[in-house]
Amino acid sequence: MARYTGAVCRLCRREGMKLYLKGDRCYSDKCAIINKAYAPGQHGTGRKKVSEYGIQLREKQKVRRIYGVQEKQFRIYFAHAARQKGVTGENLLRLLELRLDNVTYRLGFGTSRVDARQLVRHGHFTVNGKKVNIPSYLVKVGDVIAVREKSKASPKLVSVAEAVTNKQVMKWLELDKANLVGKVINLPQREDIDLPITEQLIVELYSR
Repeated sequence: MARYTGAVCRLCRREGMKLYLKGDRCYSDKCAIINKAYAPGQHGTGRKKVSEYGIQLREKQKVRRIYGVQEKQFRIYFAHAARQKGVTGENLLRLLELRLDNVTYRLGFGTSRVDARQLVRHGHFTVNGKKVNIPSYLVKVGDVIAVREKSKASPKLVSVAEAVTNKQVMKWLELDKANLVGKVINLPQREDIDLPITEQLIVELYSR
């Protein structure tokens, strides 16, 4: 599947907020939002009147970029969320949160979702004892996500996991730091998703 390979700091500048796509750099003085707090490109500093459609589009693009999902795949998630019982916007965010790359990031096995996605692709994790290298794999309640035995000696994985505290791990997840094992104990609820997202705007966009 195609993926964005350009400078990710441009994405944060385009959305006008930190999307935390570069891990530690996002928390430092080198963050692009701090140094260039305007949209990229020749006309980035110009003021533009944004239409209702534009606001909805920007919200959708922001969510796509936070979770690293392409347009076609995002539409599939939305269609799936619309078929489920409950609030469509919340269902959509729940599906995105249950992606394996996001869950490994939430467990602290990556400094960013991009970092966690790469680790998943390289086969460093197992789900219920079986190696899974598909970032979009959707985990379920009760699934156990663990660092493979061969990967536990990786200095990068160990150092990142050691820096995580149980307070930082989402309450719908459980982490065993000593064994580098996590478990999905509940489905994520809207109040558990600590992101500045107005999902209703996305629902309105796709309902046009």
